Amino acid sequence: MNFKLIIDISINLLRARLKQSVIAGVGVTFGIMMFIALVSFMNGLNQLLDGLILNRTPHVRLYNEVKPSENQPINASKKYGQTQNFIYSVKPKDSGKEIYDSKAIMKTLLADERVIGIAPKINTQVFFNAGNIELAGVINGVDITAEEKLFLFSDYVIEGDSKDLATVSNSIFLGKGLADKMLVNIGDVINVTTAQGDVIPLKVMGMFQFGLADLDNTQAYTSLATAQKIFDKPAAYITDIQIKLKDITTAPQIAIEYAKLFNVDAIDIQTANAQFETGSSVRTIISYAVGVTLLIVAGFGIYNILNMMIYEKMDSIAILKATGFSGQDVKWVFIFISVFIGIAGGLLGLLCGYILSVVIDNIPFETASLPTIKTYPIYYKATYYIIGICFALVTTYIAGLFPAKKASKIDPVDIIRGK
Repeated sequence: MNFKLIIDISINLLRARLKQSVIAGVGVTFGIMMFIALVSFMNGLNQLLDGLILNRTPHVRLYNEVKPSENQPINASKKYGQTQNFIYSVKPKDSGKEIYDSKAIMKTLLADERVIGIAPKINTQVFFNAGNIELAGVINGVDITAEEKLFLFSDYVIEGDSKDLATVSNSIFLGKGLADKMLVNIGDVINVTTAQGDVIPLKVMGMFQFGLADLDNTQAYTSLATAQKIFDKPAAYITDIQIKLKDITTAPQIAIEYAKLFNVDAIDIQTANAQFETGSSVRTIISYAVGVTLLIVAGFGIYNILNMMIYEKMDSIAILKATGFSGQDVKWVFIFISVFIGIAGGLLGLLCGYILSVVIDNIPFETASLPTIKTYPIYYKATYYIIGICFALVTTYIAGLFPAKKASKIDPVDIIRGK
């Protein structure tokens, strides 16, 4: 089989029916272009939406859940200790939130090769005083250096400098919604009432906005030292240890391991945010399904065009066979035609898809709830382009295979006799 000759014949047939060939190529180009742009946009949107929560969530969180004592007095009774008891008298204590021996635990975690970093935290409910009104909220005492390294806290700061939490005594950063409710600005002093009834003045040094109303309307951040001072706790007092892992998929197993090892409660990111992962998976499936559908539709277009080309080129096929070309040679002629259309349309589709993605990436997208987002999100990934060109080649090959088989079975004697 002389492939060079077959390729030359395929190119000449393409040129002879240039208009139909271009139309088929445009169908492939449009399918690839929309596939690339759609998948890039949908995955960019996934990253944006997941980032609102998942990027702010540790892969594993160690804490002590406040729960009733497991050792109730009645269980110590020789008479009733082995029976099923429904009387509970020992109530949970707030002091149970503290992670004991936290320094040793953090030292062990930092030595674990699976861990990228850790961030200690104090999380507790307070009341923010706005005149005669008390707004329920949450204060997060953090190590701002660790918080910035693992959770990029400064990316969500809309006013002030996050470093002030570490350098300014009794400073606090408020969520945008909470600050608006209290009508406070940078430099104002607010009063915070603890669960014990203590009233503590704190200076507002900045505001942040995560883009989630539930957080922006209730959350506030201060330094670990300030939080410990507010609640009259020692320097070793923390309620949470936030952990970022090198491999997020190992979080469920590691959470179970750490819970047993350190005798604390642990929750992994998959369990804490299962609904967000489900939403991301569904959106990704939809984007791939739409893109594949576009390519399949383009494949049907190529199939129809090649079918018409066969009917219009009956004389050429008869001549090829009469001059010694086998049915297999004729089949490869039309397969090469479809593959050439797939390559040309696919490569142009990749270029157009990239250009369209760049255009979308530069379209202004401004919303008050997401101040850090300025344009529509696009996620550039080479995998999408590889999938696109591979699927274009496979689709066009299959689309050309059936007409090619039909052409290979044509009897030149019947065609010449018909003429």
